[in-house]
Amino acid sequence: MKRVLLYSIIIALVACNEKQMSHTETAKIVAESFYHDDKATLEKYTTPDIYANFITIQDLYSGEEEVNFEISEEQSNDQTAWVKFTTTFTDEPETFKLVKQDGQWKVTERSEGERPPF
Repeated sequence: MKRVLLYSIIIALVACNEKQMSHTETAKIVAESFYHDDKATLEKYTTPDIYANFITIQDLYSGEEEVNFEISEEQSNDQTAWVKFTTTFTDEPETFKLVKQDGQWKVTERSEGERPPF
């Protein structure tokens, strides 16, 4: 019985250690990993369809410069979020659509004709 209680406490502590990131933190990590050629992080925080798209064009933008990620607008509900931002590498703001999968925000591809809410 003591062993079961001990294992339960250990599992609870490990589960609490994993920080749930917000949609804006996730968007920043994806932008930085894209521009710094960090494919492992990029894959972790994107859905498979958008990851494949990012990898296709990543070589055009990779660099060691500071990204300077700045959010200009954001909107979210329980399962979907939108983050509009600028970086050092773009003249115009970009927008990420994020969805929650297994409790974690991931950047995903927009549906055809889908527009951001702002």
